[in-house]
Amino acid sequence: MPLTQQELGRRIRSARENSSLTQEQLGELVKLPRVAITQIEAGARAVSSLELDRIAFSLGRDIRSFFVEEFDENDALAALFRSDPEFSGQLHLMQALQASLALGYEVTNLEQLLGIDRAQLLAAGYDLAQPQSKWEAIQQGERIARQERQRLDLGTAPIIDIAEILEVQGIRTGAVDLPDDISGLTLCHSKIGVFIVVNSTQALLRRRFSFAHEYAHALVDRHNKGALSRAVNRSDLLEVRANAFAAEFLMPTEGIKNFVSTLGKGSVNRQIAVFDEAEVVQVDARSAPGSQDIQLYDIARLSHHFGVSRGAMLYRLRNLRMLSETEFQVLDDQERSGAGKAIAELLNANESSSAIEDHQDFKRRFLTLALEAYRREEISQSKFTELANMVAVNKEMAQSMLDSAGLN
Repeated sequence: MPLTQQELGRRIRSARENSSLTQEQLGELVKLPRVAITQIEAGARAVSSLELDRIAFSLGRDIRSFFVEEFDENDALAALFRSDPEFSGQLHLMQALQASLALGYEVTNLEQLLGIDRAQLLAAGYDLAQPQSKWEAIQQGERIARQERQRLDLGTAPIIDIAEILEVQGIRTGAVDLPDDISGLTLCHSKIGVFIVVNSTQALLRRRFSFAHEYAHALVDRHNKGALSRAVNRSDLLEVRANAFAAEFLMPTEGIKNFVSTLGKGSVNRQIAVFDEAEVVQVDARSAPGSQDIQLYDIARLSHHFGVSRGAMLYRLRNLRMLSETEFQVLDDQERSGAGKAIAELLNANESSSAIEDHQDFKRRFLTLALEAYRREEISQSKFTELANMVAVNKEMAQSMLDSAGLN
């Protein structure tokens, strides 16, 4: 049955309301007066394809979703906005989410054009009860991280490229500019699958932690359709669980203990009783005073080895009780004074010298897909230029790519 103008208007209104936008706000996003939006939604005014494309983008939808037989009233963006009433009216946040969803849709469309089937690569899922306390949330997060490391056969070694691990699991990854208080988001969508986005404005090691954090949401909270990780929500139980997962996944307990032991530290003073059926021999296993104290240069090496910030490693060691509260405070004060950065640079163990580099894999993969689609004449040159612009490649650079690839 053909889609009527009235039904299209109703679907636009439903999508707008589910995204907590007023008619005036939507009009501002799509450069139309409020009265035009009112008429479109009432079916009293036709909407052009260009206007509908802008409306779809502003509501975080694929334009084709408005024409399917059964319209999805509750799309991914609507699910995110319903999860927190504070989102209502925050146009800067809406625009950041639009960019994230648009990338997800375009990657999906390119893969479909090229016959790439992601359905076979669905990440594992864990069915967990809602944690009732922060301690339970931490236990759940750490347990799932250990299980996931075992499932992926990662052992206790550092993770070099976490985005690649996610991609292999069928999870699309990307990085876009997000507001400062948002570290990342997870979208679980019937069309684009699972898509994890991190804040491209944040430091490399922070983005690595965010990928691991969002991975937890993808594994455990997929039924929620989406999760937005914000600084103000860090005490929420699901966020606590995701943070605990990320810490154990990137800095496995046994891996840290093993590495610390290679530094000649981590031993515990204790008495050992050796029993040989005849008598018991007491052995006093004590280290020289101060020999087991972890220093700031140890923190620099540990954080460099596991690809995390020195601050994250400090808190991890404290939580593992490998640092007392007093030791933690001393080292944290030294780190805040700049001593940690200085010693890391002298040891060639700072972020810039890490073996874990920012290769911008998503950007490269996205552009490669677009180049291949253009080569096969699945997309036009103007579409390729549009896609390139989405990942900060201007028109001149896009033209150079086509020329260099021999596609012009």
